[in-house]
Amino acid sequence: MEHIEVLYEDGGVLVLNKPAGLLVHTDGRSKEKALTDWILENYPDLAHVGEEERLSTGEVIMRPGIVHRIDRDTSGVIVVCKTQESFLYIKNLFQTKQVEKVYKAFVYDNIKEEQGIIDKPIGKSPKDFRQRSAEDNARGELREAVTEWKRILSIKKAALLEVRPKTGRTHQIRVHLKYIEHPIIADPLYASNREKLLGFKRLALHAHSISFINISGEPVSVSAPYSEDFKEAITRIEEIAKQETL
Repeated sequence: MEHIEVLYEDGGVLVLNKPAGLLVHTDGRSKEKALTDWILENYPDLAHVGEEERLSTGEVIMRPGIVHRIDRDTSGVIVVCKTQESFLYIKNLFQTKQVEKVYKAFVYDNIKEEQGIIDKPIGKSPKDFRQRSAEDNARGELREAVTEWKRILSIKKAALLEVRPKTGRTHQIRVHLKYIEHPIIADPLYASNREKLLGFKRLALHAHSISFINISGEPVSVSAPYSEDFKEAITRIEEIAKQETL
């Protein structure tokens, strides 16, 4: 099991830096290790913290301390609760939108606007059961979804954005950025026909920071350092931006 960096810890929560490519918990289909295996190995008392989940395979699993998720190929901050009391408290913070999450994303094509708000409900894709959709033909229950974004840097073929999801729908950032025709670079689900740019071999999305008030009433704000591929991509886009402005 690869090393997992603990970014913050108190009596109620851990904030970890999840590497890209690591499942948060088993999907019931593969035997590969997940973040929950690391949690149980290093914090065995968390085995019964949290709630059960029934997988698509029908298997019921415990998710030790897991109160929210980030996608397998997304890197960055994830909160893990250490007690059931803290779990219920943090779960309520997420449900009542009292957790501030900030992501960084590299997307396709130049973005001329400095910022924007995407307020578009999300449902299931009519074409692929693995996907969600914000298009008018989305199927099933349409759930409110709001995403704010701000341009950090833009070149002809790509842009670096700061993204703040105000709701927590499955694939929300990926779906909303595709909806405005700027899907995330190297997204295997929502941009599978696009060339991978800036050296990315995985979804170019990083959960950069998270802020909330912990169960003791203290403010917590934690940032995750960039992975090497993100650092290299930032250097590349800065160099290209200089050349394009010459």
